Amino acid sequence: RNMLATYWACLLLGLGNVHGVVDAQEKFSPASSAGLMVLEAFQHPDAKGFPQGWEAQRSTITAHETYTIQKEEGHFFLSAKSANQRVYTKQITWDPKKHPVLTWRWRIKSVSENPDFIAAVYPSLDVDLMFIPVNTKYVWSATLPVGSVKEGGMFSSTEIVIRSGVQPIGEWIEERVNVYQDFLKIHNHEPAPQAWGISLLGGPGVDVDFGSIQVQ
Repeated sequence: RNMLATYWACLLLGLGNVHGVVDAQEKFSPASSAGLMVLEAFQHPDAKGFPQGWEAQRSTITAHETYTIQKEEGHFFLSAKSANQRVYTKQITWDPKKHPVLTWRWRIKSVSENPDFIAAVYPSLDVDLMFIPVNTKYVWSATLPVGSVKEGGMFSSTEIVIRSGVQPIGEWIEERVNVYQDFLKIHNHEPAPQAWGISLLGGPGVDVDFGSIQVQ
């Protein structure tokens, strides 16, 4: 376990010749935008403002209260206000070998004192023997340092901290992670030919926005 944590710390901090998470603490470079495929742009809300094709992990009523599509200066995004459950979709798929790098934007609007975490993104690249999606959880932590790893279990995802701290407030941040390479390193086998979807989670006591989700 310690060796795995050390390996991931080296990967995330750029030590050694590894190519998993791609410079997660750096801003996304517009020059790298060629070949992007948009998975979700949050441009299709239902009558309650919830994204069409998405579902709640537990309570649909609570999800509709805490996750809503909003528009600002011509850009659509999903707002999560003090959420306590994930929302997910199985209606967006891609070939993780052809498009291994997942990119997304997120932004803190407000945060309570001593939050657990800010937000998380879960790409699902496969299913287990019980047909439960196999996720990797990419976390924006309030306190844990970048490179922290928590190994997953039978019913939990491996967690990788790619961003840390409660700043900046009100500023969009772009992330790029090589989900294909990360899956290989965690599970030691190829993912499914088509990914199984995406889950998003806003932290309790946190107002956080999720922007466009893309692969390349």
